[in-house]
Amino acid sequence: MTIDHACAAGDGDWEREPDPSDSLRTFGAVVQALREHAGLTRAQFGELVRFSKHTVASVELGRRMPDESFVERAEEATGNTGALRKAAEFLTRGDPGFAAWFRRWARLERIAVSLCTYECRLVPGLLQSEGYVRALYENDIPPLTDHELDELATARVERQRLLHERPNTTFDFIVEEAVFMRRLGGVAVTRELLDLILELVSLRNVTLQIMPANAEQHACLAGPVRLLETPDGRRFAYSEGQQNGRLIAAPKEVCRIQMRYARLRSQALSPKDSTGLLERMRGAL
Repeated sequence: MTIDHACAAGDGDWEREPDPSDSLRTFGAVVQALREHAGLTRAQFGELVRFSKHTVASVELGRRMPDESFVERAEEATGNTGALRKAAEFLTRGDPGFAAWFRRWARLERIAVSLCTYECRLVPGLLQSEGYVRALYENDIPPLTDHELDELATARVERQRLLHERPNTTFDFIVEEAVFMRRLGGVAVTRELLDLILELVSLRNVTLQIMPANAEQHACLAGPVRLLETPDGRRFAYSEGQQNGRLIAAPKEVCRIQMRYARLRSQALSPKDSTGLLERMRGAL
């Protein structure tokens, strides 16, 4: 089985909104019920709370986290029952800061007993420094707002805690040499990035291999890929492209990708030689 996520037509922010949590859905239903009880349309209610009718709809459908001003004005518009203030205390989001197509994989990462990553485009998310993360998102097109950039950067850095919080989970990375040669964000950002990676690969559960730029053989020319195994022995793969991602569960497909990754391991530099190469790169900056 292959699971593909595609953009819903007309929903321009779909990739940055979290999956609706139960608390968001419940809060939205309460807002809608109180609004309708007050005999207000979404447009009329929007004028009272000073938000557009589209924002009102997003809140009612559990797609948007309401801010404090929305809650207070909504309370006033619906009779000051206290219901919305109380309900707002229990609001939580699903997976903030993650693209919609990545969220299922991110949840699997949290329980995996092993994770393998091959990257040819950029440093894998679990190895990225905050400066590198911000440089990535500052280059995003269309440009992000400051709030969006902060949210995405925070989520990426928080995800990195997996390496420390799951010492019994193995994290194996194979990354193209060219990725480390690109000085995204400038020399200072690159120094910070390499320092962090050298620190992380010293952990017993983390292994990094670099695929040399002059390699004459390459088993993963089809593109970047990730593999994981769950505690019950299930294996999944994940591949990602422009504005989409695929969570792959079909055993034959996963097996094929595992074979490619295993061969690539034999073609890449050893962990020791890879660390030495990173140290030389760091020293040259």
